[in-house]
Formats: sequence, C-alpha cells, structure tokens
Amino acid sequence: MEQNSKLDYLKKYSKKRNGSVKLISDSDLNYLDILTQEWYKIFKEKSTENRIKLILHRWEQYVGSELRNTISYLKEYLEHVELIEVNERISVLYTVKDNSGQVAYYEGRLPQTENVNNELKKAWDKLSVSVRSFYENVHNGFYCYASGSMGLVCLEEVSFLGDDNFEWSIIEDLDEPLQINLNTSFGFFSNGMGTYVAIDYNNCENDNATLWSAKDEPEYNLNFWDVVDEWILIGLEMS
Repeated sequence: MEQNSKLDYLKKYSKKRNGSVKLISDSDLNYLDILTQEWYKIFKEKSTENRIKLILHRWEQYVGSELRNTISYLKEYLEHVELIEVNERISVLYTVKDNSGQVAYYEGRLPQTENVNNELKKAWDKLSVSVRSFYENVHNGFYCYASGSMGLVCLEEVSFLGDDNFEWSIIEDLDEPLQINLNTSFGFFSNGMGTYVAIDYNNCENDNATLWSAKDEPEYNLNFWDVVDEWILIGLEMS
C-alpha cells in the first residue's frame, strides 16, 4: 500500500471523527520525550530488519512462551514496524503481509502502568505477573488497528464485567451456577463481538481465565495465554 493510501486507511479507522494520523519520521524521533531509552534505541535503528528483530526480542524477553505462536507468525510475516501518532497518542504500527500479499495493520500502544479504569487500577497488583508484564513492558494492548479488537485491548478499554452498564442476560440461562465473580473480573481480550477472555483476580493462579460471552455459556478454567495466543493468530490470518 502506497504511503498516501496507507495514511488515508489509518485516518479512516482512527476512532475519531476527523481523526489525525501521522507517521513519525526519523527527525521527529529526536523530539519525542515519551520514549524510554529502550524504545528510542529500537526506532533509531535504520534497518527495518534489525528494527523488527529488536522489537520481537522484546516480545520474547517478556512473553516468549506465553505468545510463542504469535511471535512465530510475526517473525515470518512482519514487514515493517514504525511509530505513529494517532489523535495525539504515540503507538507502534505493525505492518503484517502474508504470502498472498494481504496486508494487516496492528497497533501496539507504548507500555504503561497507569490506566483510567479505576476498578482495574485497584486490582492491578492482584493480577498475574505475566499479564502485568505484557502491559508494562511490551505494549498497552495489541490489536487489529481497524477494528480495535482480536487482541489484547488497551488498559483504558479493559472491560470490568461487574459494571452496571453491562446486561448479562446469559446469567439467567446458565445450566450451572456462575463460577466467577463478575465484581473481580476483567476482560483483557475482545473479539469485537461481545466475547472476552476474562480474568477473575481472585482465581487467576497459573493464568486461569474464563471465556465470557454475552450470548454463550462461559468456558471456565482455560489458560489465559493459550486462548489469547490462538485468537490473536486467528485475527492476523483473517485480517
């Protein structure tokens, strides 16, 4: 996709009317004070191949076993990584191109420990180390740019299942008693159609998770990363 066409595409899905999208140039990089030294080093690298190696090394360092299939796919099909500014937010844009020439764009926001979800903020230290490590060291979410889903959502959009704004009518139709506490559960992965991979922080040993849906019976005692790894891969292959 040519540069102008790519920008038009990115603006179209910027999630904001008349949203702004800008590709960060090498000269712009010198004026960004939001980057840590580690991220600055990655994007000062002129070689695309070396830049990809550096960023995937970061993935392997923190979630190498948890997201091994996703990392393997990115190693094969990741064509480019670059910094973008979307509505005044700095993110990493992943350009993934498969064997058929189909291009998918994924967004990974810069890692952070702060978030605007008060319920999640109170629960943060109770979550598994691996989940916190991804958000604090790799990305504040990694998802399909166009849909904002089929990946780990940013902290600002993690769903608190106990929120009164949610109407979980499925609870009335369950064949057995609910096995998670919605008031201590958060959906970190979204497929964009009402299904989440959720963590109940009172029952998250060994990355225990629940596949939670507004329509279907929940599936309990799943490994969070096994499901997330598989579904990110599905999203990448379908994009």
